[in-house]
Amino acid sequence: MNRFSFKLPALSPSQWLGAVILLCIGLFILLEGWLNQSDSARQNLSNFLAAPSAEEWLGTDQFGRSMLARMGDAIRLSLMLSLFCVTTAAVLGTGLGVCAAWFGGMTERLLNFLANTLLALPGLVLVLLLAAIAPGSFIVLYLAISLVLWIEYYRVVRAQTQVVIRSPQLEASRQLGFGRWYLFRRHIWPAICPSVLTLAAFGAGNAILALASIGFVYVGLQPPVAELGLMVVELLPYYSDAPWVLAQPILAIFLLILGFNLLAGKAK
Repeated sequence: MNRFSFKLPALSPSQWLGAVILLCIGLFILLEGWLNQSDSARQNLSNFLAAPSAEEWLGTDQFGRSMLARMGDAIRLSLMLSLFCVTTAAVLGTGLGVCAAWFGGMTERLLNFLANTLLALPGLVLVLLLAAIAPGSFIVLYLAISLVLWIEYYRVVRAQTQVVIRSPQLEASRQLGFGRWYLFRRHIWPAICPSVLTLAAFGAGNAILALASIGFVYVGLQPPVAELGLMVVELLPYYSDAPWVLAQPILAIFLLILGFNLLAGKAK
């Protein structure tokens, strides 16, 4: 067949649990955006740290802003950034990994040198350094996190592609005159696809954690943007007065990372 073969692996019980968690979070942000018309940046100081009620289902923060609206915006932001970063890192890392294994020689040595150079710096430190250059820039955060994530794709794909290239099946197809694109989609992609999907799930969780971490130290997105890590640091002084407000962004970060990590578990 000439079509691009793509088959999702069967999910284990833990992966189903992760998928259900992420589906519930997805339903929350969809329903919040559809049903709730509140502005997440609108302040009402007379509604300081209001408890959950029929008007404000999740209460309000220290500026009287709707926590329901802010949680919806913050989770959407985290998921959108993680999607962009994972897609970029997967395409870049997979492409370079296949090229390094296929061409070898100077190409492989240069790419290995680049990957090892970036690995010499801890990923979160590199993201912090780049984010500090332009605080509050979504583009810089996207580029910084993607720059850290692609290396794992590159290393795993390169190693697996080297094995496939030496396989009798690929050599037979090559002897029959099939081109590189056919060899990739017929032999290489089916072999690396499960690993790429696993790395993508882990990468999404790591991207969300990185965004929350740099927001917690105030070098990420800046107020009044609703971002989970930034919300935690802003609400931390009020933990004794309104613990339910502080618990919301912390719980969201926990569930997002747990869902992606469970989804990345080994398939059956």
